[in-house]
Amino acid sequence: MAKKILLCELNVSEGRDEAKIKRITEALTSTPSITIMDVDSDADHNRSVYTWIGEPEDVLAGAVNITRRAVEEIDMTQHHGSHPRQGAVDVVPFVPVRNVEKDEALEISRRYGKFLGGLGVPVYYYEEAATKPSRQNLVDIRKGQYEALAEKMRDEEWRPDEGPFAFVPKSGATVTGVRFPLVAYNVNLRTDDIGVAKEIAKRMRFSSGGLRYCRAIGLALEERKMVQVSMNLTNFEKTPIPVVYDLVKTLADSYGVGIADAELVGPLPLAALEEVVRHSLRVRGFNMSQIIETQLLD
Repeated sequence: MAKKILLCELNVSEGRDEAKIKRITEALTSTPSITIMDVDSDADHNRSVYTWIGEPEDVLAGAVNITRRAVEEIDMTQHHGSHPRQGAVDVVPFVPVRNVEKDEALEISRRYGKFLGGLGVPVYYYEEAATKPSRQNLVDIRKGQYEALAEKMRDEEWRPDEGPFAFVPKSGATVTGVRFPLVAYNVNLRTDDIGVAKEIAKRMRFSSGGLRYCRAIGLALEERKMVQVSMNLTNFEKTPIPVVYDLVKTLADSYGVGIADAELVGPLPLAALEEVVRHSLRVRGFNMSQIIETQLLD
């Protein structure tokens, strides 16, 4: 029987306290039968992103283990960072990779949501797991961030899908669900003018007239004395990485600002690099089967 592969990309609101990050990470690494693909901690964002894969039940066990520890360790009343957030465990997407049907992934995400609700944390389901249209988009659910939760919890429209209908200051609220693989792609600019980053982000994101499958925000990178256009590409096939980079560069050039470098946060599907070869190298008729390693996958 073909092996099932599910991916989880869990985001926690801690990227500065190395001791806390170590304890949270150990809770995940102690989980058997999963492969941890990436751990990315960012001090400016004050956020860590954990990505792992495995059989669905094993991936769920990893999510339970790391979540229990993160909820214990993180106090949202003390949290400050440049990245949008509303919870200690902020967002937990489950992504089918191989031989996992959407319904099975949805069951995993809802079992996880019930577990977290049982810890006393308000939980919202999003994307494919959303219980109403207004909760499909993470940006809509997280609007106002942690600071808006107390007021939101007075509005029946924001009754959580799991957990208490109450503001929980220490943990905040968590969003979880099932989604298509996205690419987290950030471009860092050689300026400390946050206004430039925010204006470029506005012109990049679809909600304000930019690229169809691009979400973007402008953030300050205080340690590097730079700013960042932080983006999620929700469909890398229809909005490829090279198209995004070229538009950011064009917009940055119009402000007389150079690009320092770029970041890919967490792993990405091999297919996301296909357009990089086609577009950036101008390779006509390129096919992923030309890559030796793709012929070695079982």
